[in-house]
Amino acid sequence: MGTANLFEVGCDANLGAVQFEQRLTAPSYGLRLHGYFHGNDALRNRWGILAVLFAVRLTMGFQFQSVAAVAPLLSREFDIGLADIGLLIGLYFAPGVALALPGGAIGQRFGDKTTVLAALLLMLAGGLAMALSASWGVQIAGRLIAGAGGVMLNVQMTKMVTDWFAGREIATAMAIFVNSWPAGVAISLLTLPAIGTAYGVGAVYLAVAALIGCGILLLAALYQPPVNSVVATAASGRLDRNAVIAVIAAGSIWSLYNVGFATIFSFGPSMLVERGWSITAAGSAISIVLWLTVLSVPAGGFLADRTRHPELIIVAGCIVFAMLMMTLPRSGAVIATTVALGLICGLPAGSIMSLPARVLQPATRAIGMGLFFTVYYAGLMLGPVLGGACAKWAGSAGAALDFGAAMILACPVILWGFNRIQAAVPRMA
Repeated sequence: MGTANLFEVGCDANLGAVQFEQRLTAPSYGLRLHGYFHGNDALRNRWGILAVLFAVRLTMGFQFQSVAAVAPLLSREFDIGLADIGLLIGLYFAPGVALALPGGAIGQRFGDKTTVLAALLLMLAGGLAMALSASWGVQIAGRLIAGAGGVMLNVQMTKMVTDWFAGREIATAMAIFVNSWPAGVAISLLTLPAIGTAYGVGAVYLAVAALIGCGILLLAALYQPPVNSVVATAASGRLDRNAVIAVIAAGSIWSLYNVGFATIFSFGPSMLVERGWSITAAGSAISIVLWLTVLSVPAGGFLADRTRHPELIIVAGCIVFAMLMMTLPRSGAVIATTVALGLICGLPAGSIMSLPARVLQPATRAIGMGLFFTVYYAGLMLGPVLGGACAKWAGSAGAALDFGAAMILACPVILWGFNRIQAAVPRMA
């Protein structure tokens, strides 16, 4: 079977599972993929695999939030301010600027499962370094090492979900998979403040390391690649200037949206502690946003598809989201505000993530998405640092939430620019 024909079969999103197998298992091609003869088992297996991937990726959100969840304890132990806390939070994403583009190539060279296991080991090593040292320099180094693992895990596991669900409920699968991040953050907010208050910051990092260790065992024991996995080689393409600008604009929207979202759980607990809440109660209150986001993200995607007005969902969602963020530091109705935030903040996510597909052709999709994630990680690296600087300048963590609201309000403006640029990008035949 020629490379071109193999690529055609592997990329036909409308090809049914049975037809796909029949074309690949025909004697003339010499390929036998008997796993698809057991259709019902295959269906159960792929959703089971998604559950495994969800649980493993959850460890990334859990580790990321481990700093912000116990920020007041870190401030006392290391004698640091909110700006330093923001730096430590943002460093988790710093390796993404360098690793997002080559991340796919690394996985292709060493294999999906091996790459993700290596990523988890980096996350584990970074977490243990932070747990076992009282040096601020080691805290920074450990955070960078853990972040490098997190970036590799994020890029590669997204590809693994695609392998299992391409052409078969991939939107639903991706919505579930993406929600592993807020779920991990929410669990972190619920559990780590209590652990830190009772046993210290070192115990918090050890708890994170223990969960990552469970993720390693889970992936090693239960993950398997799909039996119909096909490696296809496509002709590489180059992005024209307008497509590059459009992808950068889309990546900026996704980055700024996530910067604003991250300020809620990065600085929200500290803001409530400043108002007299205990660290445990503050973490539990802010975690409400994360738990409800698990519902609002897929709901927003459903509304966008149903109404066929995804940009309206982005604009309206971002405006209401920003207004609620500015309300939170100033309102006495904290629980009601966090509930409203959780129900609204996830609505634009699916529509924003669909923007790159409008300007990327199949031949440019790999490099285009690499550029998209590079912009995304660059913004996530700088966002918490700037948010922490705003909090330091104003003398209150609430200023970081105002900064996050400003970032979210910038998204509809950039979306207008994206639409202008998109019109100049050549359409795919």
